[in-house]
Amino acid sequence: MSTTTHDTAVRDLLDRARRGTEDALDADERDRLVAEIERALYDGADADEVAEATVDALTARIERDPAYDAMAARVAREDYFRRVTGERPPDDEDALAAAYRDAFREAIDRGLEADLLDERMGEYDLDRLAGALEPARDELFEYTAIDTLEQRYYLREPDAEPFELPQVFWMRVAMGVALREEESERAARAEEFYEVLSTLRFVHSTPTLFHAGTTHPQLSSCYLTTVPDDLEGIFEAYKEHAKLSKWSGGLGNDWTPLRADGALVSSTGVESTGTVPFLKISNDVTGAINRSGKRRGAAAAYLEAWHLDFPAFIDLRRNTGDERRRTHDMNTAAWVPDLFMKRVENDAEWTLFSPDEVPDLHGTYGEAFEERYEAYEEAAEAGELRQYETVDASELWRETLTRLFETGHPWITFKDPCNVRSPQDHAGVVNSSNLCTEITLNTSEEETAVCNLGSINLARHMTFRGDAEAHPAPDDVAAAARGSGADGDDADAGGPVAVGVDGDAAELDAELFADTAETAMRMLDNVVDLNFYPTEKAERSNTRHRPIGLGMMGFHEALQLARVPMNSERALAFAGRAGELLGYHAIDNSARLAGERGVYDSFEGSKWDRDLLPQDTLDLLAEERGREIPVAREETLDWDAVRERIAEHGMRNSNTTAVAPTATISTIAGTSPSIEPLYSNLYVKSNMSGDFTVVNERLVADLKAEGQWGSEALDRLKYHDGAVGDLDLPGELSDLYRGAFEIDPRHQLRLTARRGAWIDQSQSHNVFFPSTDGSLLDDVYRTAWELGLKTTYYLRTLGASSIEQSTLDMAEYDDTQSRGGGFDGGDEPDGEPGGDTGTDSDGDADRVDGLPTVEDPTCDACQ
Repeated sequence: MSTTTHDTAVRDLLDRARRGTEDALDADERDRLVAEIERALYDGADADEVAEATVDALTARIERDPAYDAMAARVAREDYFRRVTGERPPDDEDALAAAYRDAFREAIDRGLEADLLDERMGEYDLDRLAGALEPARDELFEYTAIDTLEQRYYLREPDAEPFELPQVFWMRVAMGVALREEESERAARAEEFYEVLSTLRFVHSTPTLFHAGTTHPQLSSCYLTTVPDDLEGIFEAYKEHAKLSKWSGGLGNDWTPLRADGALVSSTGVESTGTVPFLKISNDVTGAINRSGKRRGAAAAYLEAWHLDFPAFIDLRRNTGDERRRTHDMNTAAWVPDLFMKRVENDAEWTLFSPDEVPDLHGTYGEAFEERYEAYEEAAEAGELRQYETVDASELWRETLTRLFETGHPWITFKDPCNVRSPQDHAGVVNSSNLCTEITLNTSEEETAVCNLGSINLARHMTFRGDAEAHPAPDDVAAAARGSGADGDDADAGGPVAVGVDGDAAELDAELFADTAETAMRMLDNVVDLNFYPTEKAERSNTRHRPIGLGMMGFHEALQLARVPMNSERALAFAGRAGELLGYHAIDNSARLAGERGVYDSFEGSKWDRDLLPQDTLDLLAEERGREIPVAREETLDWDAVRERIAEHGMRNSNTTAVAPTATISTIAGTSPSIEPLYSNLYVKSNMSGDFTVVNERLVADLKAEGQWGSEALDRLKYHDGAVGDLDLPGELSDLYRGAFEIDPRHQLRLTARRGAWIDQSQSHNVFFPSTDGSLLDDVYRTAWELGLKTTYYLRTLGASSIEQSTLDMAEYDDTQSRGGGFDGGDEPDGEPGGDTGTDSDGDADRVDGLPTVEDPTCDACQ
């Protein structure tokens, strides 16, 4: 390909990509960009390389204007369409629709011929479903979403390129999930499911997207197991874990039953080596498994805080010490009973035991646990137990938090709220959470708990005009960020949308949310019946209890669209509203499904059967603790109707709600992850071509409306690592666009508590901690416990790295950088958490910073 041909090809690509965004890329800038891309190409470069060079040049400019992301996405989509179909997408809408229909039929046929797809996929009326495809919805994908889908999600034969177009992908998933339906209704249900998926209103977790409709439909996200205290059982557990990991499942493993180091093994008369050597083996087994060829195995090990091996357990992720007693590839989590937190409060002693001598402790909670624990303490003092150790509870707590600060582990999870509030308290005990700490299901040596997840995109249920499906707020903001109004009919209907400081605030469309939740619950219930179960224990548990976890993502984006700062009291009200809508419609639709399909097998005796809903269980927790749980839970919806429906029909699912981290599917949906605050207004994304910087398009839209967006604003944002606390922004923008480390982590916990009142499982809550003050860290996690939270996830701290600033004139700025204000708990370093008692001199060597990315195999296991 000659230079002249390159010039023409690149110019044509850019002209098609910049339609509607000419303000960001005018003709002169386009010509400069063409010349730059030309220099990156060699004589003879093919069409793939021309497109790749063009995308690279566009993504390098995304920090200047979000319009470049839209342009990069268009080039990437066009190039992928060409590689799949052999032709670039036609400009004519009818011709494009026809080409898309042909590509859909060819993809299904190819998948069937390659034995990738279930043969029932060929029994659909493919012409009907092809006609339901909406090619224009490809425009909803940002560049990173397009890249992620191609690299990991589309169907492909071994060692071959993928062959699904974006809307074909959504329809394949919809068809696969609809296979549970009656044959006469499958096509209609597939169309219904496609509608919520392709509009990004609801997205299944990653394993469902990988495998729906395939010959091995392993659709579940995570598995929870309990490892027994015998050698044969331990190695059977390794085998089970390997089989579960093979099919994309993330693991949450309860290791508390294993006897401690030094405990007597009666059959041989020797002392046990304890849990750590077995955890080391588990670490290596899990890391050796490549989950579905798309991500490596990932697991979290849980140990209860009274276990004699607990002090060694909290050291497992350290980068110093005996490597034979380290598990660098395994996540760890502390399973903390309420009694321990009470002892910490009272600065009292705490006793560590070996489980073989206190066999009933792990299976009890609340007052019953306290009674048994204190009885065992008395037995230990009387010399009736072979092994125990008395420690200072506050000291052990400080050591745990110190390790958490140094390594991000162990995660802090609370045993009693998980069990007291569990709907299934009649059918067993919650012994641990899962890989991402949002699942709280019973496990035993006979049952492996399974979680089936999907998330509603709150941002796609926000609207400025009252018709979220036709005018979703994110599209309006994107148009404003590109410097133009809504396109086409949207512009005719209402003109450019005002999204500046005095602009409209979007509202949560409760009616559309209800419609999405109804469809999503049916889809998730279908997953239970369609699922390929790698082990008998997983199948037995999932078909008996049928738990599912409907969650949410896009929470922070929704707040910003509603013009509600996350650090405000109004955000608490919004969190309560979103949580109540989620819980209400999940529970109501499970009861409706029970009327249609029947109740789950273990329904009788459950909290549902006893007329106890999630919001009621906060009172039960308060009774167990003997203190109030300071969380608002006033009902604003018609819960009496839900209670009546449960009384009449029962429940289809033992559990209905859980909020997963959604790191990957939120990237696909183009929204903020899960319930998390946005990490920053300026951050780095990575793909196989390299790194590029992304800027918050909502902030850009507001600054454009104020006439303040430009290179100077970008430089100041870079200088402050994307934080706005120290910037002189108009109106309330400084509050509205605070990033994760500019919002008090205790306030973020209160938001989670508000949502959690209505959720029957848990929420994956990362703690963003901008300080190094150990007393503040202690206060954060005590606050989590006092609020009745069930679990927390990673502790995120500020890293030493920052946004690339080599292009800045540093003389124009202050000589001290910061992440901005907003967290008034104190930012001065006062030593490691826990003070002198909890810190070793090798703390720096243990420190692990950084946030999850799309490439992080542990952060998308539930997503």
